[in-house]
Amino acid sequence: MQHRLGTAVSALRQSDAKGKSDKPKEYSTPLLTMTHDLTTAASDVTAGRLCPEAAIEESLEAARSPACRHAFVRLFESQARSAAQAVKRIRAAGGPVPRLAGLSVSVKDLFDVAGQPTTGGSRALESGPPASRDAAAVHRLRAAGAALLGHTNLTEFAFSGVGINPHHGTPGNPATSALDDTPRIPGGSSSGAAVSVSTGAAWAALGSDTGGSLRIPAALQGLVGFKGTQDSVPREGCIPLSPTLDTAGAITRSVRDTVLLHEVLADRTVNLPHRPLSHLSIGVPQGELLQDHDPTVGSALERALQKVSAAGARLHELHLPAPGVIAQGGFSAAESWHWHRHHLARAGQDYDPRVALRIRRGEAISAADYLDLHQARAAWIAAMRQALAAVDVCLSPTVPIVAPPLAPLERDDELFFRTNALLLRNPSVVNLLDGCALSLPMHRPGELPTGLMLWHLGGRDEAVLDAGLAVEQALKELT
Repeated sequence: MQHRLGTAVSALRQSDAKGKSDKPKEYSTPLLTMTHDLTTAASDVTAGRLCPEAAIEESLEAARSPACRHAFVRLFESQARSAAQAVKRIRAAGGPVPRLAGLSVSVKDLFDVAGQPTTGGSRALESGPPASRDAAAVHRLRAAGAALLGHTNLTEFAFSGVGINPHHGTPGNPATSALDDTPRIPGGSSSGAAVSVSTGAAWAALGSDTGGSLRIPAALQGLVGFKGTQDSVPREGCIPLSPTLDTAGAITRSVRDTVLLHEVLADRTVNLPHRPLSHLSIGVPQGELLQDHDPTVGSALERALQKVSAAGARLHELHLPAPGVIAQGGFSAAESWHWHRHHLARAGQDYDPRVALRIRRGEAISAADYLDLHQARAAWIAAMRQALAAVDVCLSPTVPIVAPPLAPLERDDELFFRTNALLLRNPSVVNLLDGCALSLPMHRPGELPTGLMLWHLGGRDEAVLDAGLAVEQALKELT
């Protein structure tokens, strides 16, 4: 049944009312905002309005600033400067400026960069040799003219959505620090990746997404994060967490930047029909994806749905089949145990205990249990294909909470694991589906960042990106 807001908003109001009588805090300080995005900056380089050498020096300065503390594991200063200088020479000679125009892009410390070690944000791999060649995704960025700025910090081996790293320190959340004095989590696992973009050190960040690791930090920092269909971007040269679920992608400042990075990383031309929202049928999944929201997320989602509806989109309630047992972390545990078991035997004392605990759970998963997971997943995906057949895209909150304070999560294991599960709950559905999803900001200036997730089945990347451009435009009217 078609409706404008209907019971989707009612469900949000009921969820917010349960045990949540406190009103959200008002903030008078504006959010950290960027003056422009990568698309504009690349155009400025091409037109001679921006010098790539000057831009890379500004990026390096930002990367070394207090706002970026703990965001980088290592900087590639000479590589970055050389890339910017090469683009400057190309333009001076009248040649075609590459698409990324010698501008800074950060790389999550899971992806090989030739001549640099790849350590996964861990002490356990610090003695390893440097990479002999670039990861496939890194190679594509370099070929497109990116100035690779450095390896960014992350949850050790990408195994958490919170973003805490006890080895290299946990980066702060630049977007929330502009609003209050409470240190809050950056989100993970691509914590440093998002911080590098939030602070202006990088115009975009290469990261991975196994259960939301691009979209969670993007949502909590007011950025755009895109997880494409898994096979759209190659993962060769990237430390795996779960080969069944891992996806490579980018965090950016705008949806059009996401389109640009997806074209580079997927090595394809993205053809967008630019359909207006009035031509779209949008599903609003009910049930668990709308549960346990804090008031800030609930209010932001209600406003977003109202804006999308006012622009003419047809909203439909969806009641989707539950993923059941496949949502209990079995793939990540079993597959990470396969990769890490020898490293744990050699250097288990060097692992984050919380990460090691989750990996070791895979030891108890039998081959029969693992094959059962794959069979259950295939059956669930088939049921989801039928359930999503009538809509162009789905809308859900990326995560149901704003960035929580950091200190209690560092101290309290029970709180940490409960918060981690809540952060992963919504975005991980898309990984289990092998779908595609885009998180974009839905908060107003002065509010803690919240993310709206547009998602659909695998192979629908262009439809999701196209809808993302239209929704992004509609939500600008919220500011």
